[in-house]
Amino acid sequence: MFDVETLIKELDFKAVKSSGAGGQHVNKTASKVELHFNILNSQVFNQSQKELLCKNLNNRLTKEQVLILQCGESRSQHKNKDLVITRFLQLIKEGLKKPKPRKKTKIPKAVKQKRLKNKKQQSEKKANRKPPKIS
Repeated sequence: MFDVETLIKELDFKAVKSSGAGGQHVNKTASKVELHFNILNSQVFNQSQKELLCKNLNNRLTKEQVLILQCGESRSQHKNKDLVITRFLQLIKEGLKKPKPRKKTKIPKAVKQKRLKNKKQQSEKKANRKPPKIS
């Protein structure tokens, strides 16, 4: 499918200070990891795969077609990096899946007959409400 090692080498990582509670040490360490991946500049994917990724991950991409993922769950930068890589690979695998074409289903004959029968009953019910014509 695609070479994971080469793909990981194309990723850009940035360590950022994590937000939220954490004590005295939180303001000194940059444990949150930010992953940047430019789909259009990637050497791993061919043009059709890039288009498929751009289409499927459209709501997660920037205007420059860059995918940005963040992870600050752990207090360890290394754990966060591993977590964000795992998430990224999962996202790419999902993004490369082609949607199955929808198969049109035929309306069964019994369903059509039931609908027509109900329609006929309804029209008879309304016809019976009218006063009879005397001529």
